[in-house]
Amino acid sequence: MIRRIIFTTDMTDFTEQRICIKFSLEPKKKTAAETHKMLQEAFVDNAMRQSKTFLWYKRFKDGRTSVDNDGRSVRPSTSTAPENIANVREANLADLRQNTHDVCEIVGLSYGTVQRILADNLNMRHISARFVPRLLSNDQKALRVSVCRELKQRARVDPNFISNIITGDETWVYGYDLETKQQSSQWNSPNSHIYHL
Repeated sequence: MIRRIIFTTDMTDFTEQRICIKFSLEPKKKTAAETHKMLQEAFVDNAMRQSKTFLWYKRFKDGRTSVDNDGRSVRPSTSTAPENIANVREANLADLRQNTHDVCEIVGLSYGTVQRILADNLNMRHISARFVPRLLSNDQKALRVSVCRELKQRARVDPNFISNIITGDETWVYGYDLETKQQSSQWNSPNSHIYHL
């Protein structure tokens, strides 16, 4: 009765499937193929592969009692060691406008490691300039010039025109001779004092 409940429940954890395999060896010894067929009926798409079922079947048949996975020796990750984080920070602060590939070449770490250190450990993100006037087309540049001339003419004609202009707080715009938006991007941390448009 217990065995029937275990095999008909919809379970997706392989630990539970290993328990089912272990039970299949108890009073009425089923073959490995029969056990795998029961797992497929009970777990459908989440059933263990046949090779894995046969492996666990053999382990239990040979006297294994634990249904837990074998422990693996996990090598500690050294990619985000404090000295690597310090090296990436130093290389990045030398020039905030360099890309991740440039930092990789300087510190000798993989792209993914450098990206993880910059984003997770240093809490930085790569931002792009939103406004790059050099990228305007000739028509857009001409339109801006004509609008400025029109405003200048209205200021000459109407002495009250300037009093109708609403101004805001002071904004600092850093001017670079850029070619593309990508070339204007740089690394920035949340507590940075750089303002972006």
